[in-house]
Amino acid sequence: QVQLVESGGGLVQAGDSLRLSCAVSGRTFSKNTMGWFRQSPGKEREFVAGISWSGLMTYYTDSVKGRFTISRDNANNTVYLQMNSLKPEDTAVYYCAVQVGPYAPSYSEGYKYWGQGTQVTVSS
Repeated sequence: QVQLVESGGGLVQAGDSLRLSCAVSGRTFSKNTMGWFRQSPGKEREFVAGISWSGLMTYYTDSVKGRFTISRDNANNTVYLQMNSLKPEDTAVYYCAVQVGPYAPSYSEGYKYWGQGTQVTVSS
């Protein structure tokens, strides 16, 4: 059974940093694109960042470019999201996901496996 478990969320102040982790178990996804999404109350889930299987290609939504960095450790089946200079508008539940198919990181319908999410709250 495939399981994705996010960790690293919490309550921080604006300008602080957090590092989210997503551990994948049940099978290896070293050849799959991985992504991070987020959802705030009353809003639709939105794409945040994606990374190719090799780690050589990354893609970010405009609002996090220059502040967030996605990375992966295929040997340990883990993907990370380093979040710096956090803003109150980054407050959301963050989800990691595994994409099945060609590299299309912002295409949410391409993601088949999802974690349960971790809460990130940024106070002003």
